[in-house]
Amino acid sequence: MKVESRCAEFSLLQRFPALVDLPRARLGAFPSPVARVETDTGVLWIKRDDLNAATCGGNKVRALEYLLGAVGKNETILTAGGDGSTHVLATAIHGARLGAETVAVRWRQEMHPVADAVARRSTAACARTIRTQTVPGAFFRLALLRATNPHYRYIAPGGATPLGTLGHVNAGLELADQVAAGDLPEPSAVVVPLGTGATAAGLALGLGIARLSTRVIAVRVVPRVAFPGRRLHHLVAATRRLLADRAGVPAASLPAAPVDLDHSAFAGAYGRPLPNASSIPGLSLDATYSAKAATVATRYTRTTGAPVLFWLTFDARCL
Repeated sequence: MKVESRCAEFSLLQRFPALVDLPRARLGAFPSPVARVETDTGVLWIKRDDLNAATCGGNKVRALEYLLGAVGKNETILTAGGDGSTHVLATAIHGARLGAETVAVRWRQEMHPVADAVARRSTAACARTIRTQTVPGAFFRLALLRATNPHYRYIAPGGATPLGTLGHVNAGLELADQVAAGDLPEPSAVVVPLGTGATAAGLALGLGIARLSTRVIAVRVVPRVAFPGRRLHHLVAATRRLLADRAGVPAASLPAAPVDLDHSAFAGAYGRPLPNASSIPGLSLDATYSAKAATVATRYTRTTGAPVLFWLTFDARCL
């Protein structure tokens, strides 16, 4: 596996210097490298976002840089997710780096060995964990905690807010810089898992702003009722408005790359492993997210004949 990374600047600030006033916690090490891998279906390019931080890397780091930007020592962060939520784990670990503690509300989901390991590490990293049997029950407890503890710093599940999505806009611009530097050819498609949607929405904006002719393939890993397609478009639009307002540029100057939703790898339930999921030599993939996206990415390498990039969102090192 050949890994390269030569661009050193924070791409969003290069293009929009006015964002320097936006609070941001320096949690990651950017850019994350790209790798070229030979698979049974052809050449696959990989964005190693699992390596974007020395501790607990992965796509959540990018959102948390903005979501934790104003968090100080001795504060309490409140968030939520499934038992195997990497968002909850990353929030607790990176919040602790800033001197804050995390209270998490978690709900039951289908589990597998990696999700079990995430759940154990998350429980250890959080100051308090409240577990519920259902998602509606979790959101009821979450609302109660927010009402009775107004001083808590609330972060939405998955970090899927316009502010958090800015971190993934930077990711798209970062990839464009790596293409320009010759680290990889311009991909015909970037394949990412689709959970709460911030990664796909931010990449679509970043790639569009950079004027790449790359599509985003968002591989759904949650039930349709949890993430209808229109929600992704709303998140893109809301993030565009936030960026335009903070950067002082017209919203019309911030196009988004096309996004295709792929429903083929869901496997019937959140957290349920996909039978015969693809593996990639040298990489650890989790069955909830990355193994499903990798399966779709390797299929695209076989059917398109054009460069395809798989965005690796999961860091197995912290487990």
